[in-house]
Amino acid sequence: MWKADSSGQYSVRSAYNLLMGESIDENQDGVFEELWILKIPTKTSFFTWRLIRDRLPTKLNLQRRNVEINDLLCPFCGNNEEDAAHLFFNYSKTLLLWWESLSWVNISGAFLQNPRHHFLQHAYGGYPGLRAHRWKCWRIALTWTIWQHRNRIVFSNESFNGSKLMDEAIFLSWSWFRNLEKGFVMHFNQWSSNLSEGFCNQGREACIGPG
Repeated sequence: MWKADSSGQYSVRSAYNLLMGESIDENQDGVFEELWILKIPTKTSFFTWRLIRDRLPTKLNLQRRNVEINDLLCPFCGNNEEDAAHLFFNYSKTLLLWWESLSWVNISGAFLQNPRHHFLQHAYGGYPGLRAHRWKCWRIALTWTIWQHRNRIVFSNESFNGSKLMDEAIFLSWSWFRNLEKGFVMHFNQWSSNLSEGFCNQGREACIGPG
């Protein structure tokens, strides 16, 4: 029996209405509206959409989909099972990267570990204008780079290197701003050597945080 229709019979229309209803419920907090307006490459938008919905092929997600996984441990630490919350936000060495980035915008606080809540935490940080856009993009650049770093460890037997990971994420975010942000003129050396200025170079009014 098809429960999505009162007749008990399946129809394309009833399936469409069911999916549309789920989509509306899923975006009640506006998370995807925040995502799709960002000026970043499409592949990273799609990656973030999957991360927010916890659809990345982490080891635990693959196991839930009945994929045979012999080793469920995180490729970074080898101690905890690999899920998105641990890999991106809870592992001690990736957490240090997030703490470092907070210092660029002169704020402090605890990071949420749920991927959806973590994105919203960055999306609604209370920053104005250009600073807000760059901060959201940075969050995506870092998660994307963490995932690429993870894949090289899994498939190419590389070792975890937090400094290299951070450098790659900083360069990636700079390349996005250079290519996709109108009027962005900072050279990479200037950007990477003074990231506080990089996030606040729109003028004093763009650097004033909440309160």
